[in-house]
Amino acid sequence: MILKSIAAIFLCGVLCSAAQPQTTSSQPAPAAQNPNAKVLFSRSDDQTTAQTASQASPTSAPQQNVPEKVTDAERTAVTFTAYDLDIHLAPRDHAISARAQLTIRNDSAQPLSVIPLQLSSSLKFDGVSSEGHRLPFAQQALNSDTDHTGLLHEAVIQLPAPLAPKATLSLETVYSGTIDIDARRLTQLGTPDDEATHSDWDRISEDFTGLRGFGNVVWYPVASAPALLGDGDKVFAEIGRQKLRQSSATVSIHLTVEYYTAPPTVIVLDGHAIPAPKPSVTPTQDYPGIVTCSLSATTLGFATPSLFLAGWAPSQGNGLSIYARSEDQANAQGLMTAATMVQPLVTQWLGAKQKTPVTIIDLPEQQDLTWEQGSLLVTGITDQSADASAGMIAHALAHATFQSPYEWLNEGVPTFLETLWIEHNADRTRALEKLESERSALAFAEPATPGDAPGEDLLHASDPVYYRIKAAYVLWMLRDLAGDKQFAAALQAYNPAEDTTPGYFQKLVEQSSGKDLQWFFDNWVYHDRGLPDLSIAAFHASPAANAGQYFVAIDILNDGFAETDVPVTVHSGSNTLTDHVLLPGKTRTVHRMLVEGQPTQVVVNDGTVPEVAADIHQRDINDQ
Repeated sequence: MILKSIAAIFLCGVLCSAAQPQTTSSQPAPAAQNPNAKVLFSRSDDQTTAQTASQASPTSAPQQNVPEKVTDAERTAVTFTAYDLDIHLAPRDHAISARAQLTIRNDSAQPLSVIPLQLSSSLKFDGVSSEGHRLPFAQQALNSDTDHTGLLHEAVIQLPAPLAPKATLSLETVYSGTIDIDARRLTQLGTPDDEATHSDWDRISEDFTGLRGFGNVVWYPVASAPALLGDGDKVFAEIGRQKLRQSSATVSIHLTVEYYTAPPTVIVLDGHAIPAPKPSVTPTQDYPGIVTCSLSATTLGFATPSLFLAGWAPSQGNGLSIYARSEDQANAQGLMTAATMVQPLVTQWLGAKQKTPVTIIDLPEQQDLTWEQGSLLVTGITDQSADASAGMIAHALAHATFQSPYEWLNEGVPTFLETLWIEHNADRTRALEKLESERSALAFAEPATPGDAPGEDLLHASDPVYYRIKAAYVLWMLRDLAGDKQFAAALQAYNPAEDTTPGYFQKLVEQSSGKDLQWFFDNWVYHDRGLPDLSIAAFHASPAANAGQYFVAIDILNDGFAETDVPVTVHSGSNTLTDHVLLPGKTRTVHRMLVEGQPTQVVVNDGTVPEVAADIHQRDINDQ
């Protein structure tokens, strides 16, 4: 009776037909093959079992009513505005069954006569309806590395009437299948099996279920353009595009989980930890126990819907809720110690009020790749020292303390705090070396000539190169412009509910520092003007009127388009003098400084300003 009740949830009246078994290849089609490969099965109002074209009866809905070919323009026209997911997991069988109520909008300028929806190739659509009426659809294979199998199943849904531009539509889909570890998209590129499975660890299993969403495993319906690894950055660009387009969508989830031994101790839905629910049914020798829980409608933000559950032992303290495997329980204490170490720094910069606890879930193997979503951290809990974990914990605590609707702040501030911890624990040079280690990726992504290449302004950034790496640089520069105490005051005064206009954060920093920063935000936040390209063209030192003093003239070139403020330092014996110099784009500037003692070295930029090439320019007196 229990199983019948659960099944009834997913088999609504208009979607009650069961598909006959289909035999299809488990390997993705070659990349060179037409991504709109072949129809695996189709279903219409007159078809209650899967049929190939040759098996269709004369009374079946004509196959030509559901086009096999779909354009990327049609795929990218679909924007999801609401997900209402009713999920049933059978972890012993690695199985998922779901009913998804979807609200979609046509964001193209043309009417849509078909709607393409996609799932992981290990799942299949069992039915689609709208307003109680079944809709005919064809299901086809689509090469795309946005799923760990390297392949998507796409349902091409025929609408009874075209969906007008900006109009919305409610759809109900029923789908099912299994999700287990599958790293084919990586192994087909030559990645060693062990390394690939430690990266693509998504699965449904009895001890651990982790479904990271689009870009890892497509466990809910999406509409996306196919993208392949090795084809530039198309996969990562498509992941970012999906996150940005769906950021205003709401997500609600009702979850039913079967278990046979012990119920899960932690459930995280869409990044939100749910208190461990009491079982509604306890297991017997023949039937599983049942656990149910729900997440009410929540704005998705710049993320992908995710689902995690595990039966690990819990421990709490210092703002952390840790769920570790029994063999890693002793290692969890190292994370607690790390939180104690970094908390004063987080409080100094972001304030003492932690909005949410940090939830840390142990991965099944210590070598598995760490993943984060806001204050959720999924990582292998190893025996590394608290010092080694401190940067990661500082990042996580910053997420739990500072939140923003803009991803460049939402992710940039935790990255900034992570580098501040390096400075605090070591020195400024080590922190700037951390930034420099990632600068080349930013320089590669930035347009050489703004306007001739796309680039991304930070307000609309969807590429982690921008909203993490560039954002961290921008925050370091703002720190130097405003001053430590002033910039910390601006961060602590930040209220995400009030950040409804592009200039909100700018005004906070201006109010705390007393400086006009319009030029900076115009060059580094509101527009993408590339990176500066600085060099020391020449410098000259001459004695001043007072004995022992020298005038130093430094001729600085900025061959880039972005205006910037850089530190210029003159070393003279045991003395050091630093000025900040404003360098507009495409200009040559001569800056003069009066120093004590014979000048020995001039340094332009100390690594805080990201450049096209090197971030530090140094000339010795002997180089003149």
